[in-house]
Amino acid sequence: MKRLILMRHAKSDWSASGDDHNRPLNARGAESAPAMGRWLANQDWLPDTVLCSTATRTRQTLDLLDIPVVPTLFERALYLAEADEIIETVRSATGDTLLLLGHNHGIAECAQGLVKEWPDHPRFADYPTCATTLIHFDMSAWSDLRKGTGNCAGFAIPREIISAE
Repeated sequence: MKRLILMRHAKSDWSASGDDHNRPLNARGAESAPAMGRWLANQDWLPDTVLCSTATRTRQTLDLLDIPVVPTLFERALYLAEADEIIETVRSATGDTLLLLGHNHGIAECAQGLVKEWPDHPRFADYPTCATTLIHFDMSAWSDLRKGTGNCAGFAIPREIISAE
């Protein structure tokens, strides 16, 4: 079995100067990411491998998750990647529980396309910042990844996790 954690980066600071790739998190994002890290730990879904966009906001989100250090690959191709590009990147991954940190709209479309059935959650369609989907697949290699074959084991957004803590 393979397990995939698809996470959109935490809320970024639109008032920051510089280009989009270097946009940092804002205060809300800095609060949301650790909450999602605690949620992953509580779900017993800590990754053994990470694929992360090279953007500042995805790197900061990863750092703030406060999860154990595991092999991490920063991929420029994941910056604003489309769903099919994300899936191709996952197909070359290693490990059994993979965290992929990316951007919308690609990360949402990837989650929506990989699961057999959408979770019963009103925010799954728009996939807000730091939204996270847990998907398990009955396969032995990431190279076998196909759309519509995953079982959604969980979906959460930071606002709900923070208010429940």
